[in-house]
Amino acid sequence: MINNKQAAAYAKPHTMSGKSVTVEANPGKGKDMSMLNNARASIGRITNQEQPGVKTTGIKMRGTGAATKGLMSRGPMA
Repeated sequence: MINNKQAAAYAKPHTMSGKSVTVEANPGKGKDMSMLNNARASIGRITNQEQPGVKTTGIKMRGTGAATKGLMSRGPMA
């Protein structure tokens, strides 16, 4: 048995308390990334926007000893 019904047969979108919800054109923060003009697209060496610069900040790691390459950690660390 297939349970594909018309959309009107199902409950309208709602919160857990039963209040109705609205749909936003661009949910979330920042630019609308569904538009190709806003997305950073590239094909080979051709890009439609500038790439972000190299991140030069971070946190100094402990226990590196005689490390010669890098002492800084990058990323979402507290």
